[in-house]
Amino acid sequence: MAGIQIKEGEVTATIYGLIKDQRYSDTIEVLNNIIQTYDKSRPALSLLGYCYYQLQDFVNAADCYEQLASMNPDVDEYRLYYAQSLYKAGLYEEAMKVSSQIDNPTYRQKIAKLQAGIRFGQEDFAGTKNLVDEGADDEPDTLVNLGCLLFKEGQHEAALQKFVQAQQVGGETPALCYNIALCHYLMKQFKQSLDFVSSIISKGISEHSELAVGMNTEGIDVRSVGNTLTLHESALIEAFNLQAAIEFQLKHYDLARVALTDMPPRSEEELDPVTLHNTALINMETNPSEGFQKLQYLLQQESFPPETFSNLLLLYIKYEYDDMAADVLAENPHLHSMYLNDEQLETYCRY
Repeated sequence: MAGIQIKEGEVTATIYGLIKDQRYSDTIEVLNNIIQTYDKSRPALSLLGYCYYQLQDFVNAADCYEQLASMNPDVDEYRLYYAQSLYKAGLYEEAMKVSSQIDNPTYRQKIAKLQAGIRFGQEDFAGTKNLVDEGADDEPDTLVNLGCLLFKEGQHEAALQKFVQAQQVGGETPALCYNIALCHYLMKQFKQSLDFVSSIISKGISEHSELAVGMNTEGIDVRSVGNTLTLHESALIEAFNLQAAIEFQLKHYDLARVALTDMPPRSEEELDPVTLHNTALINMETNPSEGFQKLQYLLQQESFPPETFSNLLLLYIKYEYDDMAADVLAENPHLHSMYLNDEQLETYCRY
């Protein structure tokens, strides 16, 4: 097979060895060759869906699980994985439709949790609340979901209390630590926020040396770790972005830059919108042209950090590109009410 050399009789051992080493892209190459040869082998298709999911390529994962659900209509597990992949891909209506077709008591709790997530993603907060209320009040998932709803309402202190309760009941996780850190940050409690950020980073370094934290800062040439599920569950990207934002707010600009370079290494095209935004903002003084390019690129995407629009306008004015600021305002009237308050809009419209 191209790229991966496999000895005769060692295909299965090679595949599971690659998965164990988290070489998901290589595994996908091998599995796709098998599927082309043996016409949609069920085990190969199942492992392929798993590998795509681990790489957070949820569209391809959904395609695999859709085929498996069609081939095995009595296996509800494949239908659940299909719905979960659609949800992760942001295809909320499709995910709700598929999840609603599963009538199996074994998966009832997982489906309720999934559908609450779908409603939340659709910003149907009343629908989310109805589904969340079906769970036990003291379950960690229920507490987290209630915390997320309170957070969306801007009730950061109340949200913080729910996240802390969830941590006390279900134990500490990187995602919960990040939620708590973010609440502290938005309440201007930077020291407390940094304490939780440090906890996430320390855990990530000790448990995931393969994510190469700090290697870029030290000048060590390492390959991209990719946007894997392991990276996502470590919350390291979120933690370093929050650390950079805090240091930037405190005018510790060198520390803010270090926070960004300490991140697990990824290629430019793999960077998430928040990292791209923060990189543009923090390096604006040293490389304004590249910073403007990044912010303009973000503004053209389907989703971007809410501060992007205002920051781009503010920086154009700061660097005396008044015509560019005027063009951005004129080209994006739909963003005015979404991302600018009345005072900002009045100020920017002068230019």
